[in-house]
Amino acid sequence: MCGIVGYVGSRAAMPILMAGLGQLEYRGYDSAGVALQRKGAIDVIKACGRLSALQAALPKRSSATTGIGHTRWATHGEPNERNAHPHTDAAGKLALVHNGIVENAAELRRHLEGKGVTFRSETDSEVLAALISGEFERDGDLLAATQRALVRVVGTYGIALMHEDLPGEIVAARNGSPVIVGVGDHEMFLASDAAALAPYTRQVVYLEDGEVVRLKARSYEVQDFHAIVAERAPATIDIEATLASSGEHAHFTLKEMHEQPQTLARLMSGRLDERFSTAHFGGLNLSAKELMGFKRIKLLGCGSALISADIGARTIERLARIPADAESAAEFRYRNPIIDPDTLYFAVSQSGETYDTLAAVQEVQRKGGTVLGVVNVVGSSIARQCGAGIYLHAGPEVAVVSTKTFASTLAAFTLFALYLGRMRDLSPAEGARVIAALQALPEHVQRLVDRADEFEAVAKRYAGYDRAYFVGRGEGFGLAREGALKLKEISYIHAEAYPASELKHGPLALIDPQTPTFAIVPKDDLVAKNASTIAEIRTRKGPVVAICHEGALDETVEDRIEVPALHPAVDPILLLIPLQFIAYHAALARGCDVDKPRNLAKSVTVE
Repeated sequence: MCGIVGYVGSRAAMPILMAGLGQLEYRGYDSAGVALQRKGAIDVIKACGRLSALQAALPKRSSATTGIGHTRWATHGEPNERNAHPHTDAAGKLALVHNGIVENAAELRRHLEGKGVTFRSETDSEVLAALISGEFERDGDLLAATQRALVRVVGTYGIALMHEDLPGEIVAARNGSPVIVGVGDHEMFLASDAAALAPYTRQVVYLEDGEVVRLKARSYEVQDFHAIVAERAPATIDIEATLASSGEHAHFTLKEMHEQPQTLARLMSGRLDERFSTAHFGGLNLSAKELMGFKRIKLLGCGSALISADIGARTIERLARIPADAESAAEFRYRNPIIDPDTLYFAVSQSGETYDTLAAVQEVQRKGGTVLGVVNVVGSSIARQCGAGIYLHAGPEVAVVSTKTFASTLAAFTLFALYLGRMRDLSPAEGARVIAALQALPEHVQRLVDRADEFEAVAKRYAGYDRAYFVGRGEGFGLAREGALKLKEISYIHAEAYPASELKHGPLALIDPQTPTFAIVPKDDLVAKNASTIAEIRTRKGPVVAICHEGALDETVEDRIEVPALHPAVDPILLLIPLQFIAYHAALARGCDVDKPRNLAKSVTVE
């Protein structure tokens, strides 16, 4: 969600901070600000809205060579300049930026107010600034003050702070929200996402939960909250420095949809074994014997990751014939789940930073379970917490809505289902058919991407409606959920997904000529059932858009989009593509901000 950047060195800090915040715009935000440390003072500049508003408020130049910056996604307090970061203590000497949520902020605020501290904002973050400032007055050591203060804090945070009495020094800390140090040549960088560091350095140090770091131009020192030094050598990252360019495309969303043939091919590269009709995985860190010992598969995720997990679970059951199901990571850990050693868990997260999913991973591990990650971002919190799993290799996904990573996740689970299935009961002949379908997939996705004009025409016909249904059965229902989510995320059309079988159990009451239904109809054993549902809708004069396999439906519908069928294990990816383009073009037609939909963020690092 929120983004943090920091710099200490000999260069002008302001342009580096602004460039870093620009790289983090994709995370979603409603205000932004920087704190610039110059001799004897800290200047704080904040603005509500986009970075352009902050840029307009900045001085033309600044001599500051140390600074911190922030893009805020509102949790405590309205999105306005007063609640924007950085926050300062009452004297304006200490400046702090914060990602996360302080759960005991109200209690801490009351305690501090009882000691005479006054607050200017509604945020929990200002409480942290006041708390650390009070501790700093004891000995003038910002690192020690931060350690003492954070022992009293309950919640999640990634913070960066500096004090005017300590020029050329930044302190940062992490608990549940990412903080990454970039190591340069006589300069240090700080960010909540490695993308902001890519133009400056490839050498990074990841803070772990419960750690604090002191940055100076020529050094960094990592300690835990009890002042125990943690020796941490930099790791090398490989991130595209051109992350913030959408190239020839009007939006990142469009660019990333067009990249799907290439990202799918990259995901499968080196992972298909035609000789034995199976797949290869180098990062699972589980032997065939260990995998065969599991009796069940459970997949955990949130949002689109949860939907991809649900479809993936069906694919695993289909090919590997082992019970598999998906569950919301956000709900999983709060029901005191029984962690069965015979169950293999997967944590699914595009960013690898989704806090609810990370917490679910930790819950599984605390109870002795085995959990693998399915993530796109190498070095992300979930990837490092799991230590093993499947990387999507989809490249940076900047748009808030998940497109290419969703498709890649579906393909990744198909590969895993093939891999596990061939260990169990899947025949070599069926394995060969799955491989053939996977190999043909990128070309067929490209053909669908090339039909974008057709999907745009459909989208424009329905962009003026205020509500819509999406229905399907089996994997089709999973796609209905994703189609509805995409439409509501970026076009703000109220969209609901239902199993086609459930429509007559209540929702059919809302069908009318102003409520279009998007029906996902694979050519499978349930075609007749889906056709009956479509007939029920059209009888009530509800317009129907069918996204179906070629020749699957004979029924009359208002619009029909046909896609080829390759194999049931990969067909959901082909049926997905028109849904993505329909949501995109409907949003454009309604004048919406496609890449940065309101109230949403790319990386959800709070509960």
